[in-house]
Amino acid sequence: MKLSVVILNYNVKHFLQLCLQSVFAAIQDMDAEIIVIDNASSDDSAVMVKKHFPKVKWIQNTENVGFSKANNQAVKAAKGTYLCILNPDTVVPEDGFKKLIAFAEEKPNLGILGCQLIDGLGAFLPESKRNVPTPKVAIQKILGQNTTYYANHISKDDVGKASIFVGAFMIVKKSVYEQVGGFDERYFMYGEDIDLSYKIEKAGYTNYYKGDVSVIHYKGESTLKDKIYAKRFYGAMQIFYKTHFRKNILFDAFVTLSTKLLPVIAKEKNLEDIEVDQYIYHSNKLLPKLQMTLKKQLLLSQQFFIRKKNRQYILDANQLTFKEIISFMKIGYKAKNGSTFKIQPQKSNYILGSNSSKTKGEIIHF
Repeated sequence: MKLSVVILNYNVKHFLQLCLQSVFAAIQDMDAEIIVIDNASSDDSAVMVKKHFPKVKWIQNTENVGFSKANNQAVKAAKGTYLCILNPDTVVPEDGFKKLIAFAEEKPNLGILGCQLIDGLGAFLPESKRNVPTPKVAIQKILGQNTTYYANHISKDDVGKASIFVGAFMIVKKSVYEQVGGFDERYFMYGEDIDLSYKIEKAGYTNYYKGDVSVIHYKGESTLKDKIYAKRFYGAMQIFYKTHFRKNILFDAFVTLSTKLLPVIAKEKNLEDIEVDQYIYHSNKLLPKLQMTLKKQLLLSQQFFIRKKNRQYILDANQLTFKEIISFMKIGYKAKNGSTFKIQPQKSNYILGSNSSKTKGEIIHF
């Protein structure tokens, strides 16, 4: 088997449903499997998957064992030469896996392969490609000086070598994953993807970023905006630095102080409060009075977005491909005209999306 897509789920049933629809579309004509491991969800995720996706290999945990341990469990059951570690709040294009695996086959010393991640507004997520967060780089990141934290030597649309990738989407050979011991289970949440990326690079492999494949990730990079996250971030970074770097007393003291101060000073605009003047549905079936009359080729016209400001677009996955949806969102964001987006999954009575990369988004039922 060529590919095993591993998805860890925890109480995000609706996002998981959309994710699985996109993944099944992307593995057509591929020798691939989908494994969903659930960390004791209480939202009937299991019922939904068994009803709508009977071909999914479902693994049920009776408690929340965290990101690292759950993914390691699922990988043990995987049969693919390649693994894709994937978050449930993602949407992949139909040609994504084929393009990435073809690239991977050309790189005999490949470590982790990442791609371009965008948020629910179509904006590029800079955590798609990062440098090794040495103590100096980490301090700059905490202070908001991110010039060295992200791998800015690679354009977001280009291909190149980068060190660190986010656990929301990463492709790696199962043999390489197992060689370095997989995710370090000392990390419950946060930091495990940094650790795995760095371990694989230290083992002599080369990690690559491929920016011509775009994937939606609704819950983008978290920020130091509350005490809970600050404590989790600090704990994860402490494990990482104790494992891979010599102890630095000044750095340790700085990070400890930052966990107390940054939740107070890191105030952010609530992007969920974006005002919408009009809702437009892209569908031949849903609310025909509001249906757009433009031809399909104009969907991707930036000039169209410039003329139509402050609209929320409901993108119907029954009518549009996932690749078209992703492209539409990216061009809409580039137009800088206040466009927002929600997706209606196939055969569903709800829409979902997010106006912020800091939250997992909202679900609206009809």
